[in-house]
Amino acid sequence: MAQRARKTSGTLVVGLGRFGAAVAVTLEHLGFEVLAMEKQNSRVHHFSGTLPLVQGDGTDPEALDQAGAQDFSSAVVGVGSSLEASVLITANLVDLGVESIWAKAISREHGRILRRIGAHHVVYPEYDAGQRTAHLVGGQMLDYIEMDKSEFVIAKMRPPRELEGFTLGESMVQTKYGVRVISLMRSGKAFQYADAQTRVDREDVLVVSGNSLDVIRFSERPR
Repeated sequence: MAQRARKTSGTLVVGLGRFGAAVAVTLEHLGFEVLAMEKQNSRVHHFSGTLPLVQGDGTDPEALDQAGAQDFSSAVVGVGSSLEASVLITANLVDLGVESIWAKAISREHGRILRRIGAHHVVYPEYDAGQRTAHLVGGQMLDYIEMDKSEFVIAKMRPPRELEGFTLGESMVQTKYGVRVISLMRSGKAFQYADAQTRVDREDVLVVSGNSLDVIRFSERPR
């Protein structure tokens, strides 16, 4: 079993399936302190040398204690396919006093159980990806992100025809459609925030925010 120095920050990722591995690798690439825990030999071998890694079973409180789970400020439970394992790992992390626990759920019922036993954040990767894809396939949007359960969304889209050649102030987007253009993305240009004087070109990509229904209606304007 790998050894590591005691820490007072960083993230422990338990389970290196597709979700857990993506979280751990991204955190590592971003320069954050991260330690992954995985019990399957094949996955341990695959990620050895790529991630700080310890082999162990997160359903075993002693294994988590030996890995120093209590010294991490946050933990991600990447195990979702086994409800029992997911619940046991989450409960063990709660008992160890981890301040911020993120847990993957495969259903709303699963998520409710995780919250009841103490998970601070529950994510639904399959549901969220499916919902996002539906909006992209079924409409004019290039990207679509729903923020929590508030119906507030952020989307990327090409500008409707009626905005082309006009400034945002002249087209009165927010007044007419209830959405706010946060920025314009232009090929080869640096990111810039939009304001009333920002003029829209046909090849621009708008980053828009607002209520989901308003954003969808705005994306459906003629192009």
